[in-house]
Amino acid sequence: MRNLKEQDIKERLLKNDTLFRDVHIIKQKFDILPEDKEHYGVSIAFQDIQELREDFINDLLDTIVDWVYSSEKYKELRDKEIKNGKTEATAFSTVRRKAEQKFRKGSDSNLLVQGQFGELLLFHFIQKCMEAVPLLRKMRITTSSQHERFGADAIHYKIEGNKNIIILGEAKTYSSKYKFNEALEDAINSILNTYKTHREELNLYVHEDFLDQEMNDVAEAYLEKKLKNVEIHLVCIVVYNETKKLKNQTETEITKEIDKIIEERYQNFDNKKIPIEENIILNRITYIAFPIWKLDELLETFQKEL
Repeated sequence: MRNLKEQDIKERLLKNDTLFRDVHIIKQKFDILPEDKEHYGVSIAFQDIQELREDFINDLLDTIVDWVYSSEKYKELRDKEIKNGKTEATAFSTVRRKAEQKFRKGSDSNLLVQGQFGELLLFHFIQKCMEAVPLLRKMRITTSSQHERFGADAIHYKIEGNKNIIILGEAKTYSSKYKFNEALEDAINSILNTYKTHREELNLYVHEDFLDQEMNDVAEAYLEKKLKNVEIHLVCIVVYNETKKLKNQTETEITKEIDKIIEERYQNFDNKKIPIEENIILNRITYIAFPIWKLDELLETFQKEL
């Protein structure tokens, strides 16, 4: 195993600046447990008084290849298509089509895409906000007929000083009515279960082609207890349908109003539903609240564009 440095991990981070120009992010301490941590609020950005809704959907769709395939796997597939006589542009289109086909299919495709929408966002926010790269490419497992669904919605890795940090992620997307409280409670319970079983689950996929070689080495070293100074961190993203009407009429005022709504949602959550005394790992949890107005319509558009 190569002796990876902090800079080695940062060089592997996905360059997704275009997508993040479509969203507004606040990072601060909110009135929620754990009290000493900063959490995130996210919303689709506005330009003047127009929400950048279409830009957000299109730029998110453009990242599906990055979610499904590591850079090594993408290059392998692209080069194979070029070798078979396709131009580079056509080869990319072919690989993208294959990636889009890997979205889970089922009797309730709306619910499946709803879940994957949140997982795709989680993939990006962990890289952008926590500067951690995918240790295991979750999308490949959820679409494989030979594997059961992996418990965590994301497992990422970073080096911070002398610490090896593994981040377990959970995504919840609730499109019906207003269900932020229900979604966050569900996310917390799910991530606690994932934390308890993640070693067993990760062990199932070491040496599979879901991991590139260096990340496979990291996962193997972690499971064999050879990875030193390990810390496990948790992150939950809650994408929910916001129903409170916006009243302001300038970009700055609208953004402040949305920030205030996010603050209120965190403040109104019942801290008794965060069992931090019984589960000290919750001291290392980070929340990401993402309100979207008319979320069901956005998800329908997202699915149609696949």
